[in-house]
Amino acid sequence: MAEQMPDAVSLAGVVLAGGASQRMGRDKANLPVPGPAGTSGASTMIEQVVGVIGQRCEPVFVMAAQGQPLPALQARIVRDELRGLGPLPATARGLRAAADAGAGLAFVCAVDMPLLAVDLIDDLVRRATETNAEVVLPWDGQDHYLAAVYRTDLADRADALVAGGARRMSALVDASDAQRVVMVDSRSLTNVNTDADLRALA
Repeated sequence: MAEQMPDAVSLAGVVLAGGASQRMGRDKANLPVPGPAGTSGASTMIEQVVGVIGQRCEPVFVMAAQGQPLPALQARIVRDELRGLGPLPATARGLRAAADAGAGLAFVCAVDMPLLAVDLIDDLVRRATETNAEVVLPWDGQDHYLAAVYRTDLADRADALVAGGARRMSALVDASDAQRVVMVDSRSLTNVNTDADLRALA
C-alpha cells in the first residue's frame, strides 16, 4: 500500500512499458536489473520500477503491448490497442484510467528507469500541489516528459492531441501549464537504452 502523500494528494502511477525498444533491440520491461552489491539475484526492469512507484502511488497502471509477457506485478495491466503509436496515446489512456480510479494526479514514467527514487516523486508532487500546475517535470538540460507528474484531467486534452496526429509527449506539455524542477542530481532519471547502459548499472 502506498504511503499517504502530502496534503492527502491522490496519486496514481503510470508506467509505459509497451514501447518497441528499437535501440535496445528487445523488450526493456523484462531486462534483468542487477541487485545492489551484497545481494543475490536480480529483478526485471518492470519489477524494479513498479516496486519504487508503488511506495508512493496507488493504484499503479502498467501500459503494455498486446501479447507482451510480464511478471506478476502489484499493478493493473492496460494493453495497448495498437502498437507503435508512441508514448502520448499510452499516456492518455493511463491518465484516463487513473482519473477513473479517483486519482487527481499521476506520476508517469518510462519502464527503463532502474535508478528511479521515491524522493524524485515526492519533489514533483510537492511542486504540483504548491503551484497547481497541470504538469511538473524534471529538467537537467533537457525535459524529462516520462518522469513527470500530470493532472489526470489532462486525459481529454491528450486524446484530442492524439486525434490530431500528435504522438510525442512534448505536444501535451506544450499545450499545458507546465512547471519545471531543475535537477542538481539527475541520476534517478537515468534511462537504459543500450546494452552498455545496462552493463553500467552493475
